[in-house]
Amino acid sequence: MQKILWVMAVLALFVSTSSVAGDVAAGKAKSAQCAACHGAAGISPMGLYPNLAQQKEQYLAKQMNDFRSGTRNDPTMKAMASALTDADIANLAAYYASIK
Repeated sequence: MQKILWVMAVLALFVSTSSVAGDVAAGKAKSAQCAACHGAAGISPMGLYPNLAQQKEQYLAKQMNDFRSGTRNDPTMKAMASALTDADIANLAAYYASIK
């Protein structure tokens, strides 16, 4: 039992510290379309849309991948995310995570 708990703890540490490794400058350049709803600096001017600034890079990448694949259902975000490559997603996630 202790061995199982130890393995689970190591895996949790690995998952929580894994990096998407995106390019912040490329993400900023790609973020113009996102700004319409999520704000120029990732802080939404409208309560309807979530703030993206300071979110965890892995979380942002997962959400964009889920929108792209249809795992997370939102017609607007599906259309936006469908046009993104894996590199675009990594870069956007890195950019928004880097904003303080």
